Amino acid sequence: MPNEATLLLGLDRVSVVRIERLADGTRRVHLATADEAARACPSCGVFATRVKDTAITRPRDLPYGERDLQFRWHKRRWWCREPLCPRKSFTEQLPQVPARARLTTRLRQAAGRRVGDAGSTESRRPAACDCPGRW
Repeated sequence: MPNEATLLLGLDRVSVVRIERLADGTRRVHLATADEAARACPSCGVFATRVKDTAITRPRDLPYGERDLQFRWHKRRWWCREPLCPRKSFTEQLPQVPARARLTTRLRQAAGRRVGDAGSTESRRPAACDCPGRW
């Protein structure tokens, strides 16, 4: 059965820890991983049993409602328990928010569609730009 975060936000495998309303009306949603498979080492696949640390990431997502949502994903960093694994520790990751991603997969896909819909296939230097470097 899907949890509340999945039903409300459409984000699988996370749960809402708490929600804050900021002074400007933005809602900050604190998330935790709700998928036990995120404990599997990405290198060897062995399930970790010991938490090394925690990390908070801020993945950006599609807008929701009239005000922005800010996500704070409270992820665990695990020790890999496989002695022969080259990766000693790893941070939880999910298909919709891969490791080191700053955007959710669906935001990245939506941005790609917008670029495609605009008919732009390459970056171009603005006409009035004297910017050094390659474009």
